[in-house]
Amino acid sequence: MTLAKVKDLLECEVIWGEGLLDTTVEMGCSADLMSDLLAYAKSGGLLLTGLINPQSVRTADITEMKGIVYVRGKKPNAESIRLAKEKSIPLLATELLMYEACGRLYVAGLKGCPSHRRGT
Repeated sequence: MTLAKVKDLLECEVIWGEGLLDTTVEMGCSADLMSDLLAYAKSGGLLLTGLINPQSVRTADITEMKGIVYVRGKKPNAESIRLAKEKSIPLLATELLMYEACGRLYVAGLKGCPSHRRGT
C-alpha cells in the first residue's frame, strides 16, 4: 500500500514528505512505547503513534519504517520535523484514534507487524 493510499484512507494531513507519497509500506505497526516497536518491528512498515517527540522519528529510522502517521490529532514538534527531513521519513497526521486508524488500514489489506509472543 502506498503512503498516498494511507493518506486517503486515514484522512491525513501531510506534515512533511508530500513528494514521497508513492512510497510503499508493507505493514502497519502501532505503538506509543518505542521500546515495543524496537522489540517487534520489521523494516518496510508504517508507524502509527501518538508520540510526537523526536524519539518517534529516531525509532522509525532505526527500525527502517517508511513513514509515520501521528494519531489522535497530534502533530510532531519542530525538532521531530527537522529530524524526519534529515532522515527522509514522511510524516502524516490524522484526527482518528489509533484503534480506528489501524482498523481502516487492516480492512484495506495492510497486514500488521509480527508481534512477539511467548514461546515462539
